[in-house]
Amino acid sequence: MSIYDIQGRLLTTLVDSFRDAGAHEITFNASNLPSGIYFARMETGGYSAVQKLVLMK
Repeated sequence: MSIYDIQGRLLTTLVDSFRDAGAHEITFNASNLPSGIYFARMETGGYSAVQKLVLMK
C-alpha cells in the first residue's frame, strides 16, 4: 500500500509485503503533511484499488 499526493507523486510506501487474505489495519502518520487530497493505492496480484483521502488539519 502506497500513499500519493494529488499530482501523483509517491510519498510513502506503508506496506510492501505479502499479507494473507482478511482484514488488516495500517497506521498512517500524516503529521508532516499539509491539509489536502491524497490517494492510497493497494495492489495485490492482478488487483489494484485506489481510495481518496482528505486530510484536514
